[in-house]
This record gives sequence, structure tokens and C-alpha cells, in this order.
Amino acid sequence: MKFEHVLVETDGFGRFQIIIVCLVFVARLTLPFQFLVHNFIAAAIDHRCDIGGVVDGEVFANLTQDQRLTVSIPAENDGSLSSCKMFREPQFHLLYNSSNATEVPTVSCQYGWVYDTSTFSSTLATEWDLVCDKRSLSKATATIFFVGVMIGAVVFGSLSDRYGRKSMLLVSYLSGMVFGLASAFSSSFLMFAIMRFFTGFGFTGITIISNVLSLEWVDIEHRKLAGVISSFSWTFGSLILSGIAYFVNDWRWLIVAVTSPLALSILSWRWIPESARWLIANGKVDKAHYYLQMCAKVNKREGFSEKIKPDTLSNIVVWEKGQKTYTYLDLVRTPKMRRLALLTGIIWFGIAFTFYGISFNITGFGMNIYLTQCVYATIEVPALLAVYYFLDKIGRRRFQVWALLGVGLCLAVNIFIPKDMSLCRSIIAILGKGCSSASFTIVILYTSELYPTVVRQNGMGYSSCMAQLGVSIAPLIILLDDLWEPLPQVVMCTVAITAGLAARLLPETMNKRLPETIEDVEQTRKGLVSQPVQEKPDIPMEPIMSDEIEKET
Repeated sequence: MKFEHVLVETDGFGRFQIIIVCLVFVARLTLPFQFLVHNFIAAAIDHRCDIGGVVDGEVFANLTQDQRLTVSIPAENDGSLSSCKMFREPQFHLLYNSSNATEVPTVSCQYGWVYDTSTFSSTLATEWDLVCDKRSLSKATATIFFVGVMIGAVVFGSLSDRYGRKSMLLVSYLSGMVFGLASAFSSSFLMFAIMRFFTGFGFTGITIISNVLSLEWVDIEHRKLAGVISSFSWTFGSLILSGIAYFVNDWRWLIVAVTSPLALSILSWRWIPESARWLIANGKVDKAHYYLQMCAKVNKREGFSEKIKPDTLSNIVVWEKGQKTYTYLDLVRTPKMRRLALLTGIIWFGIAFTFYGISFNITGFGMNIYLTQCVYATIEVPALLAVYYFLDKIGRRRFQVWALLGVGLCLAVNIFIPKDMSLCRSIIAILGKGCSSASFTIVILYTSELYPTVVRQNGMGYSSCMAQLGVSIAPLIILLDDLWEPLPQVVMCTVAITAGLAARLLPETMNKRLPETIEDVEQTRKGLVSQPVQEKPDIPMEPIMSDEIEKET
């Protein structure tokens, strides 16, 4: 007997499951707040050297502000003032003849910088002068955050498989809230970097645990719906973020504004049930039976207690001999698990690298930063609807391949479009963002279906770790435009196509039962891809039929 048989008896997608999905939705709504807030707090602001120390004195008394800037700061080829250079001494002759300005020696800004605060009242750049030769530090804040997410994925993935989904979800809520708020009141860049690292560490638990917890309570027929709803939380969160950032343009208060909503998730945590699958897989059948009874009661399925006994649940999962504690090593002990880990690692790295590479390049296509964020989020709506409509028609694997190759194609096309055609570049980038969003939605559901229950959270933790490795590199890849402007897109295009080709090697999971043990994965694919669970299975009720149960298991 499989867990799906029991789940059908409780109504595999009733009020109980809807409550879980809604509670998880609220928590996941905060993820884009933290993951994309770097677009605003670390935004590149127009700046120039402060010439206050140069213009003091009567010599400048009769000069206008524009004239003072002309004699103090060199001009770029496009006529704009240099952002990082100034003349060693005022060049008054440039008021009459600017043709030989390139021959005048320059130095780095000596008295600090003046920033354009028309869009942002303050950012990390204005707070700690992270411009010019310190520009990379501003970009590195996103990398530091995602390194925390990467390490957190490993830790939370292992701990949630060992200590349960629910308890570790609360740890994630609390740590994300505490360190997120602490980062807003940092007194130095070093303190801010450390706090953002631990904020990412905490929030990664929400990323990987909430999705698995809801998936393990949903029947086969509605797994796709639960996965798409989960992804919609990211879309809505991204839209809300663009609005919050528009009205809150001080970086400290912006972090407070995007972290505070997590308090709702902390208050609602008590109503989230533990995963019955995990409880059964760890021998806690009495507690699993309690939650299943609760599920049946909320879903108004009478007679569950008479049909399903704790002894019945104890026969659902058969452990491999001598092994009841699972670790990340179990992902590579056996041949098919090794192959699965390798492929999912490549795919998650590629999807996250391109998704965030496009998301972080929010000012690279000539549109307003808030409008770009809003459009990037809006394009995800038709992408997710397409996933919902086509996923069960063409399958997880084929859709995953097409989505990733679509990302690669859009990135490749934009390499050859001139920069002055900003509208065309923006349209192609938006289409690529849509394909990228679709691929992310698919891979979360797909990976959860590929890994067995006993190591599912370990598998998701490992996959998320590979994803965060890609995300950590993405902001730094954008800096390669200093070497060759199209280079970041060339790299992202190559990675997307590679991930798409790797996805072709995965097995299909559409309409298949979730594997419970590693042995299920190691069996032949024919054994694993059995027929879908029937609507009303004939479930053995008494211990006297345990032999039959063991054969089916």
C-alpha cells in the first residue's frame, strides 16, 4: 500500500490541504522581498566627485555651478561628467576651449561624491560610498546573501529530514525575521554583510521546506496545482516589492518594510501540520495517524478512523535494512541516486543562474527600474498559467527542456540587438524572464517528485544549494561587462542551454506516485512509473492482511 491510498481516503485536496497551501503562500510571499531587494538597496546611482574642497575661495565666486563643474571634472565621450575622476587642479582654460581636456591629468575623487537622490534617497552606495573602485562591494552584498542561502539549504535540508518539516520551518521564520531586521540597523558595511548572510541562511528554510511540506500533503492529481500556486506567491511578492520600493526609497526602512510581513507567518505557524509522510517514514505512525484524522475531519470524510489504523500506516514505508537515518551521502551511495543528484544539480544551477542574472540586470535594458521590476513580475503570470495548462499535457521533462532552451534563445538574440534599440531588447529580455520563471516553477515540483520521501528534503536542500551557488555568481557575472559588454549574456546563454540538455536525461514523473524509499528509485523505471493511484483504492484495514500490504509496498 502507498501513502496516496491513505491520502485519497482523507480527500487528497480538500479544505485541509487548501489551508496548508494558503499558510505556506503567505510565507513564500516574503521570499522575493528578500531575494530581489538588492536591486533597490544596492542600485547604481548617478554620481560625480564632490568639488567642495576645490571651489572654495574668491576665484570661483563669479562662476556658475555648471562652470565650476566644467573646470573641475572631466567630461566623458558622451558629454556627461566623469563619475570617478576629477582634475588635480581647476582648469579654467576649459571655459573657452575644451578640445584639449583629454591631455589634462586627472585623479580619483579627493573629497567624496555627490549623488543623484531623485530616485533613491539613500542606498548602500550613498551610505558607505560603494562606487568607483568599491563598486564591486555593492554587487557583492547580493552574493553574500545568497552564499548564506546556499549554506542554509544544506543545513535546513538535512535538519528537516531529521527533525521534521514543521519545527525547522519555525526556526527559519524566526532567524529570517531577526537577522533581516538587524541588517536594517547595521552601523558598518561589515556588520551589514554579516547580517545579510544570516538573513539568507534563515530564509532558505522557507524556500525548500514550505514547498515540500505542502506537496507531501497533496494527492497526485493536485500536485501540479499546488506547485503553480506556490510559484504565484513569488509573482505576487515581486509585484508588491516594486510598489513598496517605489514608496520607500530609503534602504534601511525598505529592509524593515519587506521583513516585517514575516511576522504573520510566525503567528500562523501553529496551524501548519507536520508532514504525515515524514512522520510515517520515521516510524512515528501514531502522530501521523493523528494528523491524518485531523485532515479527514476538516475535509468531512467520515469513517476514516475505522478504515485506517496506525498498524496500517506502519506498513506504508519499508526502510532499507539497517538504515533509518539518512544524510546527504545517501544521495550518492547508489547509481541512480548519483545520476539524479548530478542532473538536478546542473539544472538547478543553470535555472537559478539565468533567472537571477536576468532579474539582477534590472537596469540593463533602458527602462525605469520600478517599471522593469513590475513588468518582470507581470510576465510570470502567463508563464505560470502556461505551466498549469501544459504541464500535464506534455510532461515535466519536455516542458523543462523547452523552457530552458527558450531562455537560452532569448539571451542569444539580445546579444546581437544594438543597445540603442532599448524597447526591442526589453521585450526579448521580458520573454526570457517568462521562460526562466516557467522553468523555475517546473523544477521545484519536478525535483520534489523525483526524490524519495526519506531523502526528499536532503535532495531539495542539495538542489537548492546548487541553485544558490548559481545565484551567488550571477551578480558578479554582470561585472564582466567591463571586459566585453555582451559577455554576461553569452555566459548566461551557455549555462541555460547546458541545463536544458541535462534536463533531457531525467525520467518523467507525470501522474506517478511519489517514491518513498531509495530502493524505489533504484528499481527499474517501469517499476516506478506504475499507473496512477485509483480514486477509491481497496485499502487493507486489518493487520491480518499485512502480507498483502508488504507485497504491494
